[in-house]
Amino acid sequence: MNRNGILLHIAGLWTLSTLDASAKWLVLAGVPVLMVTWVRYLMHTALMTAVVLPSRGGAIFKTRSLSRQLTRGLLMVLSTILFFSVLRRLPLAEATSLNFMAPLFLMAMAPWLLRESHRLHRWIGVLTGFAGVLIVVRPGSPLDPLGVALGLLTALTFAFFQISTRRVAHDDPLTTNFYGGLFGSVALTAALPWFWEVPHLSAPQWVLLISTGFTGFAGHLLQIMAYRRSQATLLAPFTYLQIVAAAMLGWIAFGQLPDLTTAIGIALICSAGLAVVLWEARRPAVRVAEQE
Repeated sequence: MNRNGILLHIAGLWTLSTLDASAKWLVLAGVPVLMVTWVRYLMHTALMTAVVLPSRGGAIFKTRSLSRQLTRGLLMVLSTILFFSVLRRLPLAEATSLNFMAPLFLMAMAPWLLRESHRLHRWIGVLTGFAGVLIVVRPGSPLDPLGVALGLLTALTFAFFQISTRRVAHDDPLTTNFYGGLFGSVALTAALPWFWEVPHLSAPQWVLLISTGFTGFAGHLLQIMAYRRSQATLLAPFTYLQIVAAAMLGWIAFGQLPDLTTAIGIALICSAGLAVVLWEARRPAVRVAEQE
C-alpha cells in the first residue's frame, strides 16, 4: 500500500472541498456563478501555463483526439457551473453527497455507453443510492427542491464527464487537465459580455475569489500525483472522505450540519458507492485466486 498516494489523494479532496466552500461563500455574497467559474478556470489555466508549460513545452498540447478533449472540457465547465449553482441553494455537505450519485449514474450507464457487462451488484448500489437521496429529500425536508434537482442534474453531468475522461485516458493526465482549464477559460471569456459584473467585494473577498483558481489547480495536481503513486482501485474508497471534509467546512464556515435523518441518507449514498467500489476491487483478486 502506497501511503503517500493515499495522503495526496485525501489532501486533494480537502483542497477541492475548500474550493467548494469558497465558491459557496462567494455566490452567497452576491457574486454571479459564472463570474466565480470564470475566475476559477482563468487562474487555473494561468497556473498550469506557468508551472507545466515551461517543462512540457508544446508537448502539453499533444492529444490523440482534440474533439474528445473539447467535449470533456465542455462537460467539466457545465459540471462546475451547475455545482456552484447548487451551493447557492444547499448546505455544503448535502450538495457534496448528491454529487456522489455521479459514480452510481456512471455504473448504470456503463453497459450502454462503455459497453461493459450488466452486473447485479452495480444495480443494487444504484438503487441503494437513490434510497439515500429519497431520505435526504424526504417530505418535510428543509432542503430547497430546486437545489436538489440541480444537484441530481450536476451528478448526471459529472457522470458523463467521468465517461469523457475515460475516453481521453490515452493522453497525458497533465494534457487533459490543461485542456479542461483552457476550454473553460476561453469559453467563459467569450461569454463575458453576457454576464460581466464587477462585484462589490472587500479585499479579503477578492482574495477568496482569486484563491478559487489556486485551490482548483492544487486539488487537481494533488489528485494527479496521487494516481501516479497508487492504483485507482486503492484510492477510490478514500474518495468518500470528502463528505467528512464538506461537513466540517460547512459547519466551520456556515454553521450548517445535517440533521440525523439527512445524515442517514448521506451515509446510505456513500455506503452504496463505497460497497460497489470495494466489490469491483475484489473481483480481479477473486478471479486470480480461482485461476490458481
